[in-house]
Amino acid sequence: MYIRALRTQIGLLTLLIGAAFINMACSSNQPQPSADADNQAQTSALESEPDIRHPFAPEESSPASADMIRVKANYPQQYIVKKGDTLWDITAKFLDDPWYWPEIWQRNPQVANPHLIYPGDILTLIYVDGKPQIQVNQGDEVIRTETAKTSKEGLNVVKLSPNIHRKSLDEAIPIIPNDAIRQFITRPRVITKEEWEQAPYILGSDDAHLILGANNKIYVRGELDKERVRYSVFRKGNELFDPETEELLGYEIIYAGDARINSYGTPSAGELISTNREVLVGDRLMAVDKSSTDRIYYPRLPKTNIQGQVISLFDAISGIAKYQIGVINRGSEHGLEIGHILATYQKGELARDRFLSDKKIERGEEHKLMVQLPDERSGLMMVFKTFDHVSYGLILESTRVIRKHDAVKRP
Repeated sequence: MYIRALRTQIGLLTLLIGAAFINMACSSNQPQPSADADNQAQTSALESEPDIRHPFAPEESSPASADMIRVKANYPQQYIVKKGDTLWDITAKFLDDPWYWPEIWQRNPQVANPHLIYPGDILTLIYVDGKPQIQVNQGDEVIRTETAKTSKEGLNVVKLSPNIHRKSLDEAIPIIPNDAIRQFITRPRVITKEEWEQAPYILGSDDAHLILGANNKIYVRGELDKERVRYSVFRKGNELFDPETEELLGYEIIYAGDARINSYGTPSAGELISTNREVLVGDRLMAVDKSSTDRIYYPRLPKTNIQGQVISLFDAISGIAKYQIGVINRGSEHGLEIGHILATYQKGELARDRFLSDKKIERGEEHKLMVQLPDERSGLMMVFKTFDHVSYGLILESTRVIRKHDAVKRP
């Protein structure tokens, strides 16, 4: 009897101990306050904030598959962002096709906008689920080594303590070099023949000079907006023809200076307040373009297979290269949008095959001796301003001179 009672007591004690261990295990799985609670709260707050898109950002597109994103064979193990860098040029160090940059920037919970990076940031290319991503470590992140803790391999455990990345947007590096296109946002434009002919023009000056400069008084004939005082002065530049249809697409007008209207009448009177080239009698006055000069551009591929030609080169005689401007015969009517990336191609030469038999000449097959070589890609351009039938493009990459009548199409 004594032994049986003892066994019963031992069994009850075992059950009680087991229940205690179960309660301890369940408690250990519950969230516990930690020293990083504040940082976790900050991170959660950032992640819960609405995604405020820039007004010029494109609509979301389907993500690229891993096999579409081609990593350069000699990409850097790490890259430290420097002042003067652009996001496009940095991405080109890692990828063959830099327009996939939105796909590889790893979303960092410490940064409100993951596409903004700053001088001093450290970029590292890593792979997540077989897909390349660029990891951004901000310069103000605190890195702490927990020497008291070691891994199974005996190595020190390195812990990153998050710190909110607070910097001015002006400090972030641009996606493209905005200085290269700023003057083209508000100054050079493309207008129709009718718009040019209907614009008010400089009839003459008080001293009867044909070539005018700053501070010269001018007389203007044509309809002016009496609510407006300041105008820009333009000269007619190149006539833009479509090389495929020979249709006149419009006039490229060139900025010459600024004028202020002092009195309205027939004619109106005013003065040139600034000039960057000579102003001629016959130059036109047009309202100052209020287009934004601080756009954030999002380089991306067009959704359709755009094909066209370079029809004009700005400030160049025979060819343009990186960070110069070209005009193409495709615009918004063809589906082009600001930020679209197009490749430029030089037409392949006609080569003579010297190794074919002379018998072909005897048989009248001389045409078979000439071979059309394929077109060669010469660069990449990003559309930054569109009109109905033409667009301005900034050359972002060039491997050879880009010339008038070179083909442009979706890469």
